[in-house]
Amino acid sequence: IAQTKDGNGATHCDKACIIGIDGGAPWTTPGHGNALKLQGQEGPNIAKCFKSRDYTLFQASGIRAEGQKYQFLREEEGKVVYGKFKGIGSVTMQASKTAIVIAHCPEGGQQGNTNKGVNVIAEYLESLNM
Repeated sequence: IAQTKDGNGATHCDKACIIGIDGGAPWTTPGHGNALKLQGQEGPNIAKCFKSRDYTLFQASGIRAEGQKYQFLREEEGKVVYGKFKGIGSVTMQASKTAIVIAHCPEGGQQGNTNKGVNVIAEYLESLNM
């Protein structure tokens, strides 16, 4: 979340989590106040799409996170996915070798800053061969 701060120090991400690319198991605790809490099969479904690099499930049914259905916007390079829910905000997801970093930008926030923060964490994990 700190990685999404703008020049004025305002953060543009209110929730985040990291899950494993193999099966979608959580890598972060849901107990933190800024935890993005995936429910039921949300983590495994996200992981399945990223593992196979097949995002047709997102295109057909949307991206589900915290019980919300986000409209699939686009995918980049087979490892970054963007979604939006008008009035709620947006999600950015990026895969490393073994994990998926997921962050939520509230409505009115700058998703570009959230994208940057997600990228920094995912690339850090990549540098650790994770």
